Amino acid sequence: MEDRLLQQRHVVVACYLGWTLDAFDFFIMVFVLRDIASTFTTSITAVTWAITLTLAMRPVGAFIFGRIADRFGRRPTLMANVLAYSVLEFASGFAPSLTAFIVLRALYGIAMGGEWGVGASLTMESVPTKWRGTVSGILQAGYPSGYLLASILYLAMPLLGWRGMFMVGAAPALLVLYIRRNVPESPDWHARQARGPRPGLGKVLSQHLNLAIYAIVTMTAFNFFSHGTQDLYPSAFLGAQHKLSPATISAIAIIYNIGAMLGGLLFGTLSQRIGRRVAIVIAALLSIPVLPLWAFGSTPLMLGIGAFLMQICVQGAWGVIPAHLNEISPPEIRGTFPGVVYQLGNLLASANATIQSTIADHMDHNYSYALAGVAGIVAVLIAVLIGFGGEARQQDMGGG
Repeated sequence: MEDRLLQQRHVVVACYLGWTLDAFDFFIMVFVLRDIASTFTTSITAVTWAITLTLAMRPVGAFIFGRIADRFGRRPTLMANVLAYSVLEFASGFAPSLTAFIVLRALYGIAMGGEWGVGASLTMESVPTKWRGTVSGILQAGYPSGYLLASILYLAMPLLGWRGMFMVGAAPALLVLYIRRNVPESPDWHARQARGPRPGLGKVLSQHLNLAIYAIVTMTAFNFFSHGTQDLYPSAFLGAQHKLSPATISAIAIIYNIGAMLGGLLFGTLSQRIGRRVAIVIAALLSIPVLPLWAFGSTPLMLGIGAFLMQICVQGAWGVIPAHLNEISPPEIRGTFPGVVYQLGNLLASANATIQSTIADHMDHNYSYALAGVAGIVAVLIAVLIGFGGEARQQDMGGG
């Protein structure tokens, strides 16, 4: 029994770190938009296409790595995935032109797209049912944890330069050694393999088409919620608009990512008691009264408090998603379904940074209304979609 509990803890740690380090690699980008634009003599809006294509290619990775995970197992697929995104992050630091950089970030998007779905399915299939809400919050807290690491690394920007920051992003490759040594395969995957051939992807999807469409639309709103409150906030809003120093930007980013981690853990744990839907709706709607302070604050202190509260709400809603998506997923394709619908939502929301930046360009480079408009609209949309949806909190997923 103790050995099994230890293995379950290793799974949680590995999958949390996998998402943390993946997010770390992604969020390095949002701190160096101006620097990349300066190096390649272009605009911030032009560089945001690298973010757009990274997000747009993530469904490809979710599908590829998800299908591999359903066929060959979650554990080896997760190792291959971590290695792939680490190598591509390192290569991004050597890009000789904006075109080459954007291509590398698109390839990175494929690798990044696979991690969340595989890691989430491995985790949720391995832990006891009573852990799932809290573990969901822990797993999703990896996203702001990665953002926090990128915020800290940004303090070394004067020393490393933007290229050096991407090279540091190769460090997650070391996680493969930990997974290989300590993480067991999903017991649910082993059990399904033992039962023989399973129905094909097309057949399962045809039986759950309405669920798939609903999940994609919902995850589109969720991705607008997260990327709409994060991607342009440090470099464009705090830096270009408010002219804050790198040290101040880094401090505010650290503060709001601490809020994000707390929000994910709080609402993930709460969802085990009050239900997934209720927890998400509360978190989403609480973001609305925070909008004036977050997007229209006039001092670094006000902006820092607003950003802290906003990310409690945003990542509070997100903290329930790893458990919720895996619970409502068709069991036969659980390695594929959560990641693909999540990343298709990313695809549909992938133009967010470019949309917000374009709106700001037409408002004399004022990002406040673009940020507040997106966040407010999708908060209401999430509350409606989730509030009228279903949940499967007691779903048996093999973890005990």
